[in-house]
Amino acid sequence: MAYVRGAESRALAGVRSVGVLVADELIPEGTSADELAGMVRTETVPAKSVVDGRVTDLEELSGRVATVDLLPGEQLLVGRFARPEDLQAPATVDVPQGLQEISVLLEPQRTIGGRLAAGDTVGVYLSQVLPDGTGQTSAVLHRVLVTQVQGAPATPDPSAADGTETAATGAPAESLMVTLALVAKDAETVVFGAEHGSLWLSLEPEGADTGGTRVIDPGTIYVGVPR
Repeated sequence: MAYVRGAESRALAGVRSVGVLVADELIPEGTSADELAGMVRTETVPAKSVVDGRVTDLEELSGRVATVDLLPGEQLLVGRFARPEDLQAPATVDVPQGLQEISVLLEPQRTIGGRLAAGDTVGVYLSQVLPDGTGQTSAVLHRVLVTQVQGAPATPDPSAADGTETAATGAPAESLMVTLALVAKDAETVVFGAEHGSLWLSLEPEGADTGGTRVIDPGTIYVGVPR
């Protein structure tokens, strides 16, 4: 019986143990290192189970935020934290040679909920009311480069649940100034749309299907739709 009881001690004999910092609760993405003191604990584990890049002191994460959700019991790793400025999209991008910039002020719902960033490419859709009162919508431009987005960033939704769920992010409450890089004739299209109709932008990443568009009005909106 003494031999059996000592089996665990003999198994651990000579195994070096080290202290590691682990999440004591869910740590949502974006959590500042300054808030971690009450959210982590130190555990003693065999050295062979320690993950490379572990955090040994919270001071190592000073000025950083979590880049992913960290689950309870997960070891803290330096690579899962970054400085906020390193996560921000570039404020502007260079304008390709031969293009000119033009800006339009658009409401959040016309800019993919305010998620646009410099470097994105967008489609431009124009809705307008014709002199006879007929409404008309059409895609007028594709793959337009966004060079700058100015306006209020999205703010956390105060009605979102806390605790085990990450707070949802709401759309900006104010309009955004979106700057586009265009050739002159396409800039005319954008100005006309802003002056005489309503512009909507769609996010068009590489590979997005831009075919099949048409002029939509009361006489064509149901064409091809099964009845």
